Amino acid sequence: MPVLVRTWNVFHGNTKPPGREAYLEQMIRLASADRPDILCLQEVPPWSLPSLSGWAGMTAYGDVAARPMLGPLPSTALVGRLVTSLNPGLFRSAFSGQANAILLRPEIRPLGHRLLTLNSWGFRQAQARWLRLSPLTLLGWAKERRVCQAVRMRLADGRTAVVANMHATSYRPDERLADAEILRAAVFADALAEPGDVCVLAGDLNVTASRSWTLTDLAGPEWGFSQAGPGIDQILVRGAEAARPRPWPPERRRVDDRVLSDHTPVELRFA
Repeated sequence: MPVLVRTWNVFHGNTKPPGREAYLEQMIRLASADRPDILCLQEVPPWSLPSLSGWAGMTAYGDVAARPMLGPLPSTALVGRLVTSLNPGLFRSAFSGQANAILLRPEIRPLGHRLLTLNSWGFRQAQARWLRLSPLTLLGWAKERRVCQAVRMRLADGRTAVVANMHATSYRPDERLADAEILRAAVFADALAEPGDVCVLAGDLNVTASRSWTLTDLAGPEWGFSQAGPGIDQILVRGAEAARPRPWPPERRRVDDRVLSDHTPVELRFA
């Protein structure tokens, strides 16, 4: 039976254009309504992590990337939620922080859960020498912690798989930062996969295939992943026959005169 994988940057529950109302619960229920097998989410406010399973009817693994803050001071998920609720479209993640989440259908059995900080201090320093990054670029790279989470699982058809969900750094002056993080996430997922596992790398990669050396390499014979789609939201599959990634039409996520999130959900099936 084909396996449906979907990825969506939910933009902290905001709409496009952003407004004074958040629709996070509605987004999660919409994204899970047709019972996808695997749902990868980015830009999830940490306060919502305990609610994801109930909203979606799926097993949820959430990992905080950026902790809630009040200016320079550490805060809590509850305080971040209360402040953000005053104007979600304006504050976005400024106080609430953000997280990634992998959600699985109940028929899928989790076998392990791991987390990697993509832009850790040591990795930034090593890449700064390799890429000859300026001090300003290095400072920009450290602004927000980025993570890749991974869950190894037994699918409903008996196969085993590793699914890695990432949100790469967005730094428009130098997209090589995102490219380096994609490669690190691929190595991470590959190391967790056992012989015969399907390997899936999904998320908001913040660089398009046409501008990424890493995505070109991952689709080559050495890595063996499927071809990336045209946008920055991607699902790459190795070890199974994968259809082309397909974005949702805007009408599928429209509410009145707005659309949910500034990112389009992307999905594919693999057999």
